[in-house]
Amino acid sequence: MKPPTVFLGEMTTLEVEAFLVDHDTVIVPVGSTEQHGPHGPLLTDALVPTEVARRAAPRLGAVVAPTIPYSLSYPHAGFAGLVHIRIPTFMSLIEDLCVALTSIGFRRVVFLNGHYDNTYAIAYACANAADRLPEGARCFPVNYWDGMTPEEAAEYFDPANGLHANKGETSAVLAINPDLVDMERANREFPPFPETQSGAAVHTAFFFSSPGSVYRATASGTWGDARESTAEFGERYLQVVTDGTVRLIEDVERTHKAMPGR
Repeated sequence: MKPPTVFLGEMTTLEVEAFLVDHDTVIVPVGSTEQHGPHGPLLTDALVPTEVARRAAPRLGAVVAPTIPYSLSYPHAGFAGLVHIRIPTFMSLIEDLCVALTSIGFRRVVFLNGHYDNTYAIAYACANAADRLPEGARCFPVNYWDGMTPEEAAEYFDPANGLHANKGETSAVLAINPDLVDMERANREFPPFPETQSGAAVHTAFFFSSPGSVYRATASGTWGDARESTAEFGERYLQVVTDGTVRLIEDVERTHKAMPGR
């Protein structure tokens, strides 16, 4: 007998029909194919949200759609192995997926993003698709790290401990598949940011509007310290971000339901 699965792409059409009788949520992991320092695999930003989605799906009554591995990685232009697509192409893909998945019968489409540069584009694409969706259907993005508490973020994922190919990301991949990480090449590097009075807004203006900005800002592509990464740390990180993701998606749903119709 065929074993059950949370992955939409592994299901038969009859299994999908049966799932949709009592459930209506699909999680679409969105990642990238880009450098992650001298030590991490190009698919880091796809591997992590896919694993988080796999863990979160049973708790949310959801299935996990095939992961989107190509996205807005233009800030990394200059590094070998980069594969990225144009912003309009990416947004059109998200819009078409909103329409296609809701036409199947899903009424809640969650784009679980693992690459920060995609965030705004996914949200705008969901908005563009909204008037083509069936009544009651909604599509929205969440970053897999957004549900962390400030204390959790301070330990795993913030500007102080790095935001790319750092200990958190590298450890998560080690927990998923240690064969994909070259720990002998794990390093420490932080961009040479000047003293500013404007905080993260400067980073947004620099990184998002300048193709090759990460290539300019880092020699190795690492933003953080990956040298002490471990599978054990990665397993704790995956647990934290999965719990946070479940809370966040449930909070989004409660917020939708709390709003009066107009």
